[in-house]
Amino acid sequence: MQKPDSEASTMRNIFGILTVAAAVLGTATGDAAEIRGQYIEARTCDIYTGPCFANAEMALAGKEAVMAWKVEEGGWNGVSLEGLSAVLIVKAGGTLGDTGVFQQDPGEVASVIVVDEQATDEQEQALIAFVKESASEFTSDVKEVHRTAIEFENDYYEMHGKLKAGRLAALETRKLKQGDCVCTNEEVFYNPLVDNVKQAMPAYALNQSYTGKDLGGRWTLNNTRSAFLATFRK
Repeated sequence: MQKPDSEASTMRNIFGILTVAAAVLGTATGDAAEIRGQYIEARTCDIYTGPCFANAEMALAGKEAVMAWKVEEGGWNGVSLEGLSAVLIVKAGGTLGDTGVFQQDPGEVASVIVVDEQATDEQEQALIAFVKESASEFTSDVKEVHRTAIEFENDYYEMHGKLKAGRLAALETRKLKQGDCVCTNEEVFYNPLVDNVKQAMPAYALNQSYTGKDLGGRWTLNNTRSAFLATFRK
């Protein structure tokens, strides 16, 4: 006569297990997308180009890059980062990135991380950890971490992006135009350098520069088809 109670108890146990499992799954899902915002990137080779031009640049250009994130929502390692930005500047021995078919060998890679001067000490460490996790391939040899004012804006309608990291780095983009095509076989030849970006669109880099002293060289490059505007989510 105890069977109904036993069945009810079993069902309650199963329901309890499913409830816990759902909670754990929900937490895991939340952690998987705990931070989101805007992303911009430019490198010293065309990313929107024809195969003939890209092949000519391989191993000769594209050895430098500037990447930046602006957090709109969420945080990292339990620390809120909303409204803060971080920049990663990279210099390598070879061409950075991959084409979706061929992975380039960048050789030795050195980098500099720039964090928003508005960050607290705790937020600074969280920003550094986020950048290292997001771009682990390029952050094994971080030469220096700087704090400075960071200006960052993305306008997707006009594809106008603007980044200024103190006196260290700058980048400005506009929308690609028909007149920017040279061989008429242009395509997005390279993928973005980090894999947590969404809705990445190529843009024309009016200028990009790095004027710091930590990477053994500086660069300025104007009027290239070398930028991405995107969102990120991690």
